[in-house]
Amino acid sequence: MQVRLVRILLFAIVLLSMSAPSFAAIGVLVSFGPPPLPVYEQPICPGDGYLWTPGYWAYDDGFDDYYWVPGTWVLAPEVGFLWTPGYWGWGGSGFVFYDGYWGPHIGFYGGINYGFGYWGTGFFGGEWRGGSFFYNTAVLHVDNVHITNVYVNRTVIVNNESHVAFNGGQGGVTVRPTPQEEANGHERHIPPVAAQTQHLQEARNNPQQRASVNMGKPAVAATARPGDFKGGAVAAREAGGRYEPPASHSGNTARSTAPGHVRELPPAEKPAPPNTGDPKLDQKYQKQQSKLYANQDKERQKVAQQQEKEDQRVAKQNDDAAKQQLEQRHQQQTQQLQQKHQQQQQQMQQRIQAAPRPARPPK
Repeated sequence: MQVRLVRILLFAIVLLSMSAPSFAAIGVLVSFGPPPLPVYEQPICPGDGYLWTPGYWAYDDGFDDYYWVPGTWVLAPEVGFLWTPGYWGWGGSGFVFYDGYWGPHIGFYGGINYGFGYWGTGFFGGEWRGGSFFYNTAVLHVDNVHITNVYVNRTVIVNNESHVAFNGGQGGVTVRPTPQEEANGHERHIPPVAAQTQHLQEARNNPQQRASVNMGKPAVAATARPGDFKGGAVAAREAGGRYEPPASHSGNTARSTAPGHVRELPPAEKPAPPNTGDPKLDQKYQKQQSKLYANQDKERQKVAQQQEKEDQRVAKQNDDAAKQQLEQRHQQQTQQLQQKHQQQQQQMQQRIQAAPRPARPPK
């Protein structure tokens, strides 16, 4: 129990050290930084309305290694929304990951040079004009025969040769958020959509994406569509720099950050209001979202109360083995509940995204 309390305090200190605009669902604290970002070509945009989301190194504590999540084209969840990439940052005692998000403006993404318009600050690959996204073909790989809402602006191109994949710490990018980026971080956001989550799972399940296997040069560096690692996939041209995996990863504390009880989960965020362009449909989905939120909150409270009763009962038995078993069961139960609620929210988001949109006025 004492070890567990120390772990919780350690993670709390890390959270307190994070800037509020960048705070997201962070559950990983890694003792060694990610490899340099690989060099790769961008696959052609598959269609109108798709926005580029850069590739990045994710981490899995199950196999204790970084793995490459390919860059891919994703349909924007709402008109006017842009993608702010996630990034790794030094948290004082390890590297932590700040999740990416969709929002009306680009926030802080660690000053990381992801390329293709994401050169460390802002995004210069395109812009929303009314209800359509216009692509800057000087930056993005777009077929302007099938996609006509394009323009050319070469003045925004930045010759940034950095492949460093993390902010802060030894050898990391030293950029700090601007006041405008901090303000953008407080706007209404949408987390990664279901297609992005599935894309992440596909990368995690592919051993060839792991850094210790590909040495920083993944066979699938980018894809034309989320989750499609075969058709239209692009291999890395070269690694972004030399990568030597640590001989031992025993210093990682990623496993210790998983919440052990439902009461330790962060407060559930209320879903963003739907924006399909149809007021009646938006009202329908708003009611469904509110009902789902209420049901999930009720289920969390019920499980939290049950866990508290079980903790109190076992505490009276003075049986360390029973306490340890109960802690493990509660942690597994909490993770399963969290995953269940996330899947329900993603399914709801998929239904909203699949809803028919009003026809655009002729150009």
